[in-house]
Amino acid sequence: MPDAIKNIAVIGLGIMGGAIARNLIDAGFTVSGFDVDNSRASAAASSGVAVRGSAAEAADGADLILTSLPNVAALDETVASLAEKQRPGLILAELSTLPIEAKERARDRLAGAGIVMLDCPLSGTGAQAKTRDLALYGSGDEAAFARCRDAFAGFARVSHYLGAFGNGSRMKFVANLLVAVHNAAAAEAIVLGTKAGLDPERILDVIGSGAGTSRIFELRGPMMARGVYTPPTATMHVLQKDSAIIGDFARALGVETPMLDAAAPLYDDAEAQGYAAEDVGAVHAVLARRAGLPVKK
Repeated sequence: MPDAIKNIAVIGLGIMGGAIARNLIDAGFTVSGFDVDNSRASAAASSGVAVRGSAAEAADGADLILTSLPNVAALDETVASLAEKQRPGLILAELSTLPIEAKERARDRLAGAGIVMLDCPLSGTGAQAKTRDLALYGSGDEAAFARCRDAFAGFARVSHYLGAFGNGSRMKFVANLLVAVHNAAAAEAIVLGTKAGLDPERILDVIGSGAGTSRIFELRGPMMARGVYTPPTATMHVLQKDSAIIGDFARALGVETPMLDAAAPLYDDAEAQGYAAEDVGAVHAVLARRAGLPVKK
């Protein structure tokens, strides 16, 4: 029987990965890490992460690697670094939202180095990551997933095993379609109520107690009501990336996404208006400006 997982490497120490690493340390794991951004690496080091100079160095001595990466290029670069030497028995759980084909390519290359890769995207915001309020959608080798459950519990509220590799990402695409639509709907509703003369804070309180609420309304409604979209829990740029992946996935299946398609131009406008690095709740500013309401930026 394999030994329990004790040493974990986190590759990508941004909003999600940094919070995950800190929670794993608090849960009693030994955590190493790597990020190409020095400021993120320094922040992680200050919270107890043993920061290394490369993904390969961070993985040395690890029982489990967690990757939280922004794009396919970052995944490919990480995999190339890790696959330079044999690492038999090592598990890599890929937590990012990326095309399934890219993850399958990574899985196959890592297998040549003896590494078992799981597809395990996360549902939740950066704020939820800080409080361990994430849902993990796992897929791939079932025995490897079972071995990781205690580690997953160190940073996620719940972890679901969904079967064949790629099913985790398929479920994440469904979840993120809802996030994109619910976020735009929450902004639209708050702008409507505010323009009608209702107090934004009262909108949050009253709608939040009724049938019209949603998890996204509850999470992002407060920043929409204040008109302040920093610090970001997920950036506009990341949501745009995810929405493009979901759109391609749906089109390949012949599935129409009219709600997602209707929301997309709002996010485009938010980026164009300077909110690319701010929280996706900034779509509220786009609608507020169109409605003639005062906007802070």
